[in-house]
Amino acid sequence: MSASRTARRIAATALAAGAVLSAVALPASAHDNDRDRARHHEQSRVEISDVQANSPGFDNGTNRSVNAEWVEITNNGRRSVDLDGWTLRDSDGDRYRFRDVRLAGRATVRIHTGVGRDTRTDLFQGRRTYVWDNRSDTATLRDDRGRVIDTESWGRGHHHR
Repeated sequence: MSASRTARRIAATALAAGAVLSAVALPASAHDNDRDRARHHEQSRVEISDVQANSPGFDNGTNRSVNAEWVEITNNGRRSVDLDGWTLRDSDGDRYRFRDVRLAGRATVRIHTGVGRDTRTDLFQGRRTYVWDNRSDTATLRDDRGRVIDTESWGRGHHHR
């Protein structure tokens, strides 16, 4: 066998081995992408489902009145979603960060502005004053990577759902 034929066989074997290694490596990265896509798909089923920006009655600043202002977040998916590190923010930049919260599938949680004891269905920002503007504001829900999951705006030409 000539030296050039041997070199070609070695090169062909190396190319084939490289192709096999690439094929083996591809599913791992494709699997990671699938997992990220599935995670984002579950997150996309989470939405701001309702907002009560204007407390009923006179805004007298009591904790009861401040807590009557709230935003509801609903998970329309079947699987629970870990909200740890997610944020809910108004247009002025006031931010609430979710800590150790897992929202079950097909469940809703109400985030009250005032002070209270967190439960499975009600969370409290711990504020002493109102956050949501009665006339015009935007609630923005972001995941733990800062991606916008949903927004809800009202006033100034916006229609409340």
